[in-house]
Amino acid sequence: MEGAATTVYATGGRGNSRLMAWEGERTVTFTMEDALISPAGFMILSGAGLIEATEDETIKVHTTEQTDKVTVEKDETSGEVTSVSIELSSVPYFDAESGENYIYVMLLDNGEVSTEPYIPVAPAEGEKTITLKDTDNLSVFSKGCVVLVDYYLEKKSGASQIEITPDKFGGNYYLEASTLFRNQAGVDMPAEFVIPNCKIQSNFTFTMASTGDPSTFTFTMDAFPDYTRFDKTKKVLAAIQIVEDVLGDGDEDKREKTEHDYVAAI
Repeated sequence: MEGAATTVYATGGRGNSRLMAWEGERTVTFTMEDALISPAGFMILSGAGLIEATEDETIKVHTTEQTDKVTVEKDETSGEVTSVSIELSSVPYFDAESGENYIYVMLLDNGEVSTEPYIPVAPAEGEKTITLKDTDNLSVFSKGCVVLVDYYLEKKSGASQIEITPDKFGGNYYLEASTLFRNQAGVDMPAEFVIPNCKIQSNFTFTMASTGDPSTFTFTMDAFPDYTRFDKTKKVLAAIQIVEDVLGDGDEDKREKTEHDYVAAI
């Protein structure tokens, strides 16, 4: 939690020293860092929309698969390859209405792509087998060869999609955050930050790396004056509540206020 204010000074006299000060433009910002962020949490923090896969609104998920379940059909007279059938582990998505085919097949040689993408004919609905036909240079395929298939799966459940649109931004929220205040006697007292009106900044950064520590998600909120839930007489940027007496099951657990001043060790 960071507070700032603008200060303007009047100076004069010998040495042009500061004589008076005017302060204003007070701001409060609250920065939080999340180590484990959920799709719903990211939606709130980024102002994005969240779509859950359903029967009516499916999500098309990209996937790649390497397989050697390849069957080659040849012409009995010429010996030329006439078709190639490939069995996949999942049913590929095909847009029957528009006729768009998003399935691509590439032959692998020692784990490296060695051909241009081949586009199979429209697969039958619900079938895991795709077929290459009427394509030049099918002779490069042989039974048991390894191919890489790039395609999409249509998910009707168990998938969600975060959509970041140009017209949606981080929203305004009523924030309550719990922490501890410790006094000089070593007693920890519950404390609560209250920001009645904070807006999440829409800037965010996702950092991904193959090595090193896991990435965290940092987001910053700007505080605006507003009423707290239990005091409608004045607007505040933020409030900090400190519970000085902590009660347990018995009197021996009661912690009394000491004569020491509080030390803000949060």
